[in-house]
Amino acid sequence: MSFISVLEQIGKGFAKGLTWAVSYAVPVEKLAALLFPSAAPALATVASATNLIQNAVLLVEQKYAAAGAASGTGPQKLAEVVQLSGDAVTSLLASAGIKADTDYIQKLVSAVVSILNVQIAQPAS
Repeated sequence: MSFISVLEQIGKGFAKGLTWAVSYAVPVEKLAALLFPSAAPALATVASATNLIQNAVLLVEQKYAAAGAASGTGPQKLAEVVQLSGDAVTSLLASAGIKADTDYIQKLVSAVVSILNVQIAQPAS
């Protein structure tokens, strides 16, 4: 067995251990609230807004995938996500002290989509 092979095996074991450890870790918004108690209400509100955007993105993506039109429909999907979640997200962010117009919400939706695309692209371990 070569030195590289040994290192690869160690790396695979480390990745499995890290995955297991992360599953037991405190969710980051809860950890941040513990570390910064004065910011806890805003953190919870921003997390709720982000969750709302993510759920709307997933709903719209499922709708287009079921219709067989998953690709090439980015602007339509974005418009639907903003229509579904925009007002609620704007309100939630405003209560956290963040001014959000339609352009800002669209950028947040695009960021969530980009993150989901990266997450989906990761190979299964």
